Amino acid sequence: MVYIQLFLLFFYFKVARVHTKQEKVSKLFLVQHVVVALSAISTIFYGFSTQPWYVFLLAMWIFFIVAALIVTAVMIGIFVNGKSLIGLSTIYKYLPVLTSLIGIFSILLWLV
Repeated sequence: MVYIQLFLLFFYFKVARVHTKQEKVSKLFLVQHVVVALSAISTIFYGFSTQPWYVFLLAMWIFFIVAALIVTAVMIGIFVNGKSLIGLSTIYKYLPVLTSLIGIFSILLWLV
């Protein structure tokens, strides 16, 4: 579960970085950043305390690269028959859901 959480964290941070460069940041978005940052600190602390450090660092590095590649592919565009399959605006709509998932998974890491 810690590895799913890591991937979601890196994916969120990549999408949030693109979002802040393209659009104006609202106060709700700043609150989401704080929630995800606290979850990231909690997840990294949990990961280093329960997993071998070399495996955890390797997983962090791989998930960082995969998240960057996914966001780059979405930015370039995934087209099927000349129509965009998914775009950044679709991902932006689901950022609050992703934030809540990250928060819930972070709490579940410590409870389970």
